Amino acid sequence: MSWYILVLKKYAVFNGRAGLKEYWYFMLFHFIFLAALVLVIFLTVNVEALLFLNFLSPLYGLATLLPNIGVSIRRMHDTGRSGWWLFVDFVPMVGPIILIVFLASDSQAETNKYGPSPKLDLPSGAQPV
Repeated sequence: MSWYILVLKKYAVFNGRAGLKEYWYFMLFHFIFLAALVLVIFLTVNVEALLFLNFLSPLYGLATLLPNIGVSIRRMHDTGRSGWWLFVDFVPMVGPIILIVFLASDSQAETNKYGPSPKLDLPSGAQPV
């Protein structure tokens, strides 16, 4: 959870680097929260509550849009690639696969043009890789 909070604190930071744990733990909790909202929407019978929850889910997605883009760009920087590589996702069929491979690839251990390696820059309570 500390990785999720760390990304939210860096709300619109698009420079620097983000390690594997920072990116994937943020995505894990992001999808858990979205799945919980969707589950509550499907289990809601009250019409007024349903209307509120249908508004809440897109609001959460919008609120986490910039942190999501920011951590994705920083993750690409960590692999030595420009953030513009995120647009490969728009290539039909192979784009998302290429993007997942890029996002899952290991960090560059040395300092690159985007900054020092984030492997030793851990939030409180997190363990090194």
